[in-house]
Amino acid sequence: MKVAGFSFIRNAVQFDYPIVEAITSVLPLCDEFVVAVGDSDDDTLALIKAIPSDKIRIVHTVWDQNARAGGRVLALETDKALAAVSPDADWAFYIQGDEVLHEKSIPAVREAMQTYLTDKNVEGLLFNYLHFYGSYSYVGDSRQWYRREIRVIRNTGNVVAYKDAQGFRTRDNHKLKVKLIDAYIYHYGWVKPPEAQRERLRYANHFWNSPERAAEVEAAQEHFAYGQIDSLAHFTGTHPTVMQARVDRLNWPFTFDTSQKQYSPRVRFLTFIEKLTGWRIGEYKNYKKI
Repeated sequence: MKVAGFSFIRNAVQFDYPIVEAITSVLPLCDEFVVAVGDSDDDTLALIKAIPSDKIRIVHTVWDQNARAGGRVLALETDKALAAVSPDADWAFYIQGDEVLHEKSIPAVREAMQTYLTDKNVEGLLFNYLHFYGSYSYVGDSRQWYRREIRVIRNTGNVVAYKDAQGFRTRDNHKLKVKLIDAYIYHYGWVKPPEAQRERLRYANHFWNSPERAAEVEAAQEHFAYGQIDSLAHFTGTHPTVMQARVDRLNWPFTFDTSQKQYSPRVRFLTFIEKLTGWRIGEYKNYKKI
């Protein structure tokens, strides 16, 4: 069984992305790892080159400044990395620049890839998610956070990133048939110093909206504050080992009253049903679980 990892990144230093931790977290599962490094305004290329592994292969890319609608450029960059994966790889493990695989999940991922290796009906593996917010001590626990997403795909050459690259579909736009596995991706995209987060949002905004709409959104984000969230829960587990140094460096204060639930009446009702039954009504699922 051959496994390839792949990702994309740009301006990782400027916007404090844990891309080194992201790549390092999945390297134990990979025989190779392809990184599409975009034309950056900082030392991102040097950062990636400094990762001590001969498994890593860098693809130099230029981001399409016109691919703004819905974060389309992120999918284009993902596809560039995926296209550079060795064609003889059986599985391809995708990790974004603000995601980290916990080492405790590695055995489950490896076992699943081996178990379904010859079962061509399984086109991908579905992971659970923890979304950290504000600090490393809180996770999002409301409906606004996606619970699961595809992060391992069968390397058939017929799979491409979908919309903003949160997930994948076939080239003819069919959802992938996937198996849910007992593995977790830790998402750290909302744990940065507030000033860095504000700048990241302003930067990302230009890859999502027209110039006119981007200006409106940027004005609204001028006073970004982590407290503007509907619900959080205390995180009581452990962080991936590769993230521990970042966790120890946290140097901004953030506290949240976890009893506070800023729900609309509709969301409050849907949340009650989910807690009672485990069913998230209307959940977005860009996959077919089998």
